[in-house]
This record gives sequence, structure tokens and C-alpha cells, in this order.
Amino acid sequence: MKFSRTVQFNAVPEWSTYYIGYSNLKKLIHSLEADAATRLALGHHDAERISLIPHEESTTEYDAIFRRALDDELGKICRFYSEKETELLAERDRLKKDIHDFDVRAGVEEASTSSGSSYTAHRHSDVESVAIERHEMLDKNGDVIPMENYNDGDEQFLEISDLKIMLKKRAIALYVSLSELRAYVQLNRTGFGKALKKYAKCIGRDMSGNYVPDVVEQSYPFLHSTRDALEEKIAEVNFLYASISTHGDIGQAKLELQGHLREYVVWERNTVWREMMGIEKNIQGVGLTNQGLLVSSNPIADALEHKGVLNRPPIEIRTRLGAIRLPRLIFNSSFALLTITAVVFVTLLAVPIFDQPEQQSCFAILIAASLLWATEVIPLFVTSMLIPFLIIVFRTVRSDDVYHERLNAPDATKYIFAAMWTPVIMLLLGGFSIAAALSKYNIAKVVATWVLSNAGTQPRNVLLTTMFVAMFLSMWISNVASPVLCLSIIQPLLRTQDNSSNFPKALILGIAFASNIGGMASPIASPQNIIALQNMHPNPSWLAWFFIAIPVCIFSILLIWLIMLVTLNPAKGAIITKIQRSSEKFNRTQIFVSAVTLITILLWCVSHKFESVFGDMGVLAIIPLVVFFGTGLLTKEDFNNFMWTIIILSMGGIALGKAVSSSGLLDTIAIGIRSVVSHMGIYGVMVVFGSLILTIATFISHTVAALILLPIVAQVGQAVNDPHPNLLVMGAALLCSCAMGLPTSGFPNVTAICTTDDQGRPYLSVALFITRGVPASVLAYIVVITLGFCLMKIVGL
Repeated sequence: MKFSRTVQFNAVPEWSTYYIGYSNLKKLIHSLEADAATRLALGHHDAERISLIPHEESTTEYDAIFRRALDDELGKICRFYSEKETELLAERDRLKKDIHDFDVRAGVEEASTSSGSSYTAHRHSDVESVAIERHEMLDKNGDVIPMENYNDGDEQFLEISDLKIMLKKRAIALYVSLSELRAYVQLNRTGFGKALKKYAKCIGRDMSGNYVPDVVEQSYPFLHSTRDALEEKIAEVNFLYASISTHGDIGQAKLELQGHLREYVVWERNTVWREMMGIEKNIQGVGLTNQGLLVSSNPIADALEHKGVLNRPPIEIRTRLGAIRLPRLIFNSSFALLTITAVVFVTLLAVPIFDQPEQQSCFAILIAASLLWATEVIPLFVTSMLIPFLIIVFRTVRSDDVYHERLNAPDATKYIFAAMWTPVIMLLLGGFSIAAALSKYNIAKVVATWVLSNAGTQPRNVLLTTMFVAMFLSMWISNVASPVLCLSIIQPLLRTQDNSSNFPKALILGIAFASNIGGMASPIASPQNIIALQNMHPNPSWLAWFFIAIPVCIFSILLIWLIMLVTLNPAKGAIITKIQRSSEKFNRTQIFVSAVTLITILLWCVSHKFESVFGDMGVLAIIPLVVFFGTGLLTKEDFNNFMWTIIILSMGGIALGKAVSSSGLLDTIAIGIRSVVSHMGIYGVMVVFGSLILTIATFISHTVAALILLPIVAQVGQAVNDPHPNLLVMGAALLCSCAMGLPTSGFPNVTAICTTDDQGRPYLSVALFITRGVPASVLAYIVVITLGFCLMKIVGL
């Protein structure tokens, strides 16, 4: 979590304006960084240069500017601390006096009522303490005395108990406030360190060695004597609480006060406050009030209403019989799409299209699942979980023996669920574990910054290097994480550019396109590759995959790079500052993680040589899982953070593919397609199917396109005169990654279109994305059906 968010989430709401202004300091650092880059590009003695901070000629003056900002923040914090400390000390003194007066009064009252009082017999019992909190009296048997039977002594006792409860609450509130003041000091101390570290990273000037010990730690709130005095005040409140609540037991009082503090912070701050912030953010993001969100087709409004954020009135339909009030949910687009899908499903079940009932039901499930996946009316993985349910209920699968009998529900359950867990799923888990380790221990970032720091300052070279880095990272940490990591690394480059420069646009587009292309570079780079492996028999070796995919990726990226240079001219107005090489050296942990990763990849590459020992690549994927989790390098939290939705999605695709094959539907479809493509060779089939897949994958997600089309492609490849099913399947999988014409075509594109500058303005427009994305997709398609096809033929697919 970014530190600015940490401050926001951990600040006392009433004190929020008195914490260190970390966000403002960060903006100042970025402006200084941009000015430094401008000076570097235009020259220190250019009289006509445009500088954000005029009349200053060296980075030492940046130190002075930044120090003044730090001094202002420190002064604000010191003033608030002194005021709050004075306020809390005054409350401490008042509480101390009131508790003393209470002890005197309580002693007198107890003495006056000690003879014959039913309360005295139970003075120190646990039951009585509960009764006090409920304002109830007990008789000698421990039963509650009715209010009308209280005598004068009892009324005096109730008055004392009320006063005691009030003092107890005041002590708890004072303890919480003092504890929050202690946390206030700690959070601001961390803030100064973070701000100085950010300044050193962006400007290259380390001030923390002087400013923190000589200025911050010498200020009143951060002195050791001040912190010790605050601890003494907290201990004194603990003693006061013990005197009125735990009969002088200091240890018990401390436990109770810590419990109250924990309850206050966890509930009031981390739950209520965060929820309020989340609701406010959602509503601000929509830009409308509750009264304005009344358009039934607004998907954001529907989502907020579903989560309980908005409470929109129902739709009222007036008839002669009276008004009918219907929930607004019925009229939103998601409900309409679900209704259409259900109608289509029931219609396909009822209208006879195929002779075999299992093929009829399988076709209905296939179309319904495709609609749900394509529209994403419900989450993709939910559709995948629905598939085995429908397959079993409608008895879609048949036995694998020569009789092909329709299986009953118990046998179909065993058949489908056994098929859903394959070695390919283990391969996916092994890939996730490698990606998690490379990311967690900063290996991917260290390697990426090392490469980019050597890219020089020529815009075209920086752009090309960044694209190849994005492609390489996509091979190992997925094309989902790669663009996020790359965009975080190039932030200094983006911040230093003038508004008229096209370099940021070319850089962000290049990362998105290269991450998509990188999705074809290795078998674990993207879900569509995993789906391809499920439909390829036998699976190609990793060496064969690399032999085909890496040259295709390299040539595709070079062509896309040329598009960026010709259409955007990124060198115009570009101000390039070298990305700083990470000062972090590889430690033993990083070396160990890298070694395990390389050994696993090497074994995957030569897995066919050891098939008699390991059986499948999926078995080898157990190695990084056992090593990383067994040694504690990855924890159960890391395991829980795996992209389990992708795994469920893949398993649903396996189940659907198995049903389509087992029911005989795939053979029937393939026979129909074969009659159309019978006159074509394998190359013609790839060109035709490739263009179809590229078009479909542009409008729906790459993974969904692969789930729907790859089983059919495999069967068609088997049915043509020159059978090459593996060639067609791999070609189709590569083309799924080439589809990047729209901002919604793949996660890298979504990340790119959502990237904004410091003022929240997007770098890219939809029109800019389409005019570069469509040509990039076409060029990548040409590379796959030419170079890729030749390489696949050489390998023997």
C-alpha cells in the first residue's frame, strides 16, 4: 500500500489535517524532478528555458526548497502535538481530581450503608459488577431487586455507580487519546523518512542523514524525553483506571484498556471509517448523487445498489387495477442479458437440432456458456462453475468405451470431476508460484530496472527496450502483472514529460502491446496458452514452444515499435532522464529463488527426455510449489493470492471441452466445417480461422475466445486432408494474444487506458488506442501466419 494511503487509513479522522502532508511533498518532488529534467535537456545557461522554479541554478537549491517544505510540515506537527498534549494533560488532571473526590464520597456512602445493606454482601462479586453496568440491584440471593423496592441507601448506591461508570468511560477515552497521540508521532516520523527517501530516489540528493537526526529527532514531539513522558502519562491513566475498575489490579486494568483501544481502532477506524471512504469514493467516481443515479441502464449505479451503497426507489407501473411496484434490478442490463441467455438455453433444449439428446443438451450448454462468457454478465469463473452442474444434470456425457452409453448422474459426476483436474492445472499453479516468488523478492523489478538503466536517453531506444522488458516479464510473471510492474518503473519518465510530448503515449501503448505479445512467449505466460496445451496431444516441449514463439514475439514487437515511431514521433519534445539502476544487490534469498526458477524451467524444457520418470510437465510444477512454500519463502497468504479465478476458469473450460467431445457434438460440428474447408490446405485453414479468432478475441477476452474456439480448432485440424491439429491449436492460441485493437482487448490494454498523470488526466484516448491497436494486431497476425507457420512446420507440429 502506498504511504499516502497508509496515512489516510491510520489517521485519527478528527486530526486528519494535522498529519504530514505526504501527498503534497510528493507533488513538490515531482515538480523538482521535472525541472531538473528540463534543465538537463535545455542546458543550465539557456536564457529562454522554461523552468518551473526560476532563478535557481543547482540541485543544492532544490534541497533548500524541499527543506522549507519539510520545515513547514514539522512546524505544523509540533504545534498540534503541543496543543493536544496540553489538552489531554488538563483532562488527566480533572480525571485525577474527580476520581479522588469519588473515592472520598464512595467511602462515606459505603460506611453509612454498610449495616443491613443487601448490596454489601455482594460487593466484590462478578455478578454484582454486571448488575452495576445494567443499573440493577441484587438481594442476598443474587436476584434482581425491582426498582420500586429500592430504599434510600440503594438510590445513593445507584448514584455512585453511575458516577463510577462515567469516570471509567472518561479514563478509557483518555487512554485511547493518549495512545493515538503516541501513534501520531510514530506515523509522522515514518512519513519524514518516506518523503526523504522519495526525494533521494527522484532528485539523487540524500538529505535523510542530516535532516532526520538533526532536525526531526530534535523537535519536541520526537524527543526521547517527550516519548518517555507520554508513556508515563499512559501508565498513570492505567493506574487511575485500575483504582475505579479492577480494585487496584494494574495488570488486569492494562488488559482491559488495551482491549478497549483495539476495539476502537479496529471497529471505528478500520471498518466504519474505511467503509465511509469507500462509499464516498464510489459515489465521487460516478460523479452523481443518489438522486441522480436513476437511469436503469447505468451499470455503475446497478453495482452500487447491489452492494447496498445506493437505495434507489422501485419502478412503479400504473394500471387500472392499481400501481405495481417492481424492483429496479429487473430493468438493468445485466438482468436483461441473463434473461435472454436463459431463454436461448431453454429454446435450444426444446427445439430438435441434433439426433442425439446428449448432443442437443451439450449444444445448449455450449451456447449459453459462450453467451455468459462473452457478455460477462456474471463473473467468468462463476460461469465455469456452472458448467459441470449443467453437464451432470442434463446427462450430457457418454462413456469412453465402444458402446458410448449415456452416463447417469453419479457416473457423470465422477467422469467430469476427474477430467477437470489435469497436469495442465498443476503447470498453472507452478507458474503462479514462480511469478509470486519473482515478484515478492523484487527479482523481476531488479532485472527490469537494470536493463532499462542501460537503455540510454534516446527515446526510440528507451521505447524499444521497455517493450522488450514488458515482453520478457510477461513470459514469467504473466501478462497481467507485467504492465503494472513496467508502468510503476517508468513513472519517473512519465512525470518529466511536457504535455505536448507524445513520448508517454508511445511508452504506455508500447508496454500494453508488448505485454499482449509476451502472452504467447511461454506456455505459462497467459491462460490461452494453458488452454492450448489442454487441446494439444501430445503437448509440445518447452524448447519447441520457445523456438516458435520467441522469434514471433521479437518480430511482432519490432514492427509495432516502428508503428509507434512513424505515427507518434515519440522523440518530439521528449525529455529523457535515465532510470536509476536499483541499488539493491542480489541477496542469498534472491539467488536461491532464481536458481529454483531456472532449474524448473530447464526441466520443463527437457521434460520429454524424462517422461518415463516424471510423466508430465505438470508433475515438475510441484518442485517450485514444494520448495518455495516448504522453505517459508512463500506463505499461505501468497497461496491464497493466486489467481484462483483463472484456475476455475480453466477447469470449467476443460469440463466443457470434455462434454463437447464425449457427447459427439465436436465430431458433428467438425464434419460440418470439414465440408466447407475440405478444398483448403492446412495453411488456408489457419489463415481463415486465424482471422476469425483475431476478430472474436478483439471483442471478447483472449481467454474466453480460447475456451470457446480451441476445441473446435483442434477437431477441424484433425479432420482436414493433411491433419495438423497441434499446429492449428498453437497458431490459434498465439493469435488470441495478438488481438489488441480495443482498450478492452486484454488486461494490458485496460491497464494502459486507465493510466493517468498526477492530475488524474488519462494519457490515452480511445481513438488513439484503436488507431494504433488495430494496425498492431494486423501486423502481429501476419507474423504468426507467415513466420510462425513456417516455424511450426519445422518443429513438426
